[in-house]
Amino acid sequence: MIPLYDAYVDSEHWQKQLADVISCPKMLLSALELSHLDQQGAALGHKAFLLRVPKAFVSRMNKGDPQDPLLRQVMPLEEETWIAPGYLKDPLEEKKANTHPGIIHKYGSRVLLIAATACAVHCRYCFRRHFPYADNRISGALRQRSIEYLKAHKQINEVILSGGDPFVLKDRQIDQLLSDIEGISHIKRVRFHTRLPVVIPSRMTDALVKRLAGSRLKVTIVIHCNHAQELDESVAIGIAKLHRQGIWVLNQSVLLKGVNDDIEPLVELSERLHDIHIMPYYLHLLDKVQGAQHFEVPLEHALRLHQELKAQLPGFLVPKLVQEIPDESSKVWVDSNNQ
Repeated sequence: MIPLYDAYVDSEHWQKQLADVISCPKMLLSALELSHLDQQGAALGHKAFLLRVPKAFVSRMNKGDPQDPLLRQVMPLEEETWIAPGYLKDPLEEKKANTHPGIIHKYGSRVLLIAATACAVHCRYCFRRHFPYADNRISGALRQRSIEYLKAHKQINEVILSGGDPFVLKDRQIDQLLSDIEGISHIKRVRFHTRLPVVIPSRMTDALVKRLAGSRLKVTIVIHCNHAQELDESVAIGIAKLHRQGIWVLNQSVLLKGVNDDIEPLVELSERLHDIHIMPYYLHLLDKVQGAQHFEVPLEHALRLHQELKAQLPGFLVPKLVQEIPDESSKVWVDSNNQ
């Protein structure tokens, strides 16, 4: 039996949850009473990309349901070992923009900093599942070189902290990193791209929220959630802390076959996000990373879903349907007029 967690026991509770993970497909299937499923195929997928999922997230999955939308996002499958045409290890060609360790500079005024090289959960469709994190650890001298890079490029006014997940860093580390960025006068905004407020809501400690709210920078948190089932009351409590401090929270989703490729879950997600003070931001077409081809939703179906979202929701709850294309100056909005 996987326990349901009290989200706010103490300031270190999130670190305990971060360490309390399932990293064996057999154990995950057993915990969800699915031991009859293809364990050999799961083992092959696990070998291609290691399973990692906190028990706090597993506790929101429906036992006995092999099609549970949260399970599908994390469960290794044999299909991940297949080679599919057009699916690449670096589908966004980030290597070209990763000319400095820890830095991805694709867009002129914005730079992405690899603040952490680990995640709380391994999403099977992750476009960075093959990323060379070992070459991009910003610690010690490399971290200072990254800060010097930001100082030298005065056209940069926004830093995106990503990875990995920046919120796997301890409060002290985030404070130091923010302080370094705050000391660069031409930078106005900082963005955290993170899954932690969803996967481990207790990460939203009072100390962290206070530090973010007190920054001279405009802080925005962009979470990643694909299904309303992920957004239980513990998530709402953590987001409410941010909302009370005036910190913007946006959501990015990925359109995934077997997870959210129908109108009902997409509408429910947008409604639930708004209920707990999160603004729907992007709905991404799948990045064609090697190992994720079984999640692809045909473009025609994606366009139909987006049109239906527009018909059923007010405009401010309709996420932009987007695709990231190498060498483009921004994300590309996808609609029937530009196909």
